Amino acid sequence: MATDQLKTLAGKPSGSQPSIPGAPSAKIKSIEYFRVKPRWLFVKICDDQGNHGWGEATLEGHTKSTEGALDEIIDRIIGYEADDIEHIWQTIWRLGFYRGGPVFMSALSGIDIALWDLKGRKLNVPIYQLLGGKVRNKVQVYAWIGGDRPSDIETAAKARIAQGLKCIKMNATEDVNWLDSPSVLDSTIERLKTVKALGLDAGLDFHGRLHKPMAKQLAKALEPYRPLFIEEPLLVEHPEAFKQLSQLTTVPIATGERLYTRWDAKRLLEDASIDILQPDIAHAGGISETRRMATMAETYDVAIAPHCPLGPIALAACIQVDLCTPNFVIQEMSLGMHYNVEAGEEDLNTYLVDQSVFKIEDGYIKAMTGAGLGIEIDEDVVRKISKTTKPWQCKEFYGPDGSIREW
Repeated sequence: MATDQLKTLAGKPSGSQPSIPGAPSAKIKSIEYFRVKPRWLFVKICDDQGNHGWGEATLEGHTKSTEGALDEIIDRIIGYEADDIEHIWQTIWRLGFYRGGPVFMSALSGIDIALWDLKGRKLNVPIYQLLGGKVRNKVQVYAWIGGDRPSDIETAAKARIAQGLKCIKMNATEDVNWLDSPSVLDSTIERLKTVKALGLDAGLDFHGRLHKPMAKQLAKALEPYRPLFIEEPLLVEHPEAFKQLSQLTTVPIATGERLYTRWDAKRLLEDASIDILQPDIAHAGGISETRRMATMAETYDVAIAPHCPLGPIALAACIQVDLCTPNFVIQEMSLGMHYNVEAGEEDLNTYLVDQSVFKIEDGYIKAMTGAGLGIEIDEDVVRKISKTTKPWQCKEFYGPDGSIREW
């Protein structure tokens, strides 16, 4: 099976896109996608005037499904005006009839990010300039320590401090049963205490692993130790449970990586159930929809901390939005993340020409000044690695009775 795909303007019927008065003449000529290690899916769009842009459509564990969705989108939009980003977004969203969900929105994200990058490159300005300009000069970042079975937390935390980080995130628990012994929560408290003793702030990711009987107990037990936030304490398909939990704890509640549109986020915002919205720019409709979700969250006094345990294109896209978003607070990045390390040598900087763009200084990354996304992708490396990259699959967790537990 091919690991990259190319479709071009050749053979596309003329007049395939309705004419928009005043629209520029550069049309989408070709769209390629590349499956690359450790688990990422990159998209490249070229127009017929020689401009190009890169996007990321990564959906962890569902690469082949997203590639299929991209094939359908690409067939439709070859020949469209590359500058008409919103028109293309609305075309993909509304004219497919069935919409939303992680696969469809991740494919749309890859296209949207690439089009913004292309436009910024053509105009020779960073994307944040096209979105109204900066409201800050740098963004605070955090990264993971530990993995699905966290161990040696102190050593991992010290390594992040050495990288210049001031904040980390780790799994709150291992896999937990629907109702489990309260003792399975004790290690969470000890690990948080260890990290805090080193001077780090810490977010705890419940990862949707807990159900209400256990989530209530853990949120209450964590309060004296003041985590920065608790992430996905419950699955987002239970918004009423989020509302109940928010009334039981003072710890800020974050969620959003499994909310793919502003309509998905609406109820959690309206019910005052969350404090931090975490849309994933590679899953939530790209730069266009993530910016809309951020603006919508601001009207409910909710902060934005984009989810991004993904590749350099997704991170650069997030930072472009972060820089011009008033209610932004902190940005996730995957540097040295266990999923990257376990897969081999490929990491956040592998595909970059200039690997200094994501340099961490005192917990922050400075605003990129380059055109478009502000990064340069090493296309030769992308093409080489894509030739041997297989789809990444989610890990499997089972309880002692053989039943499936949440990833």
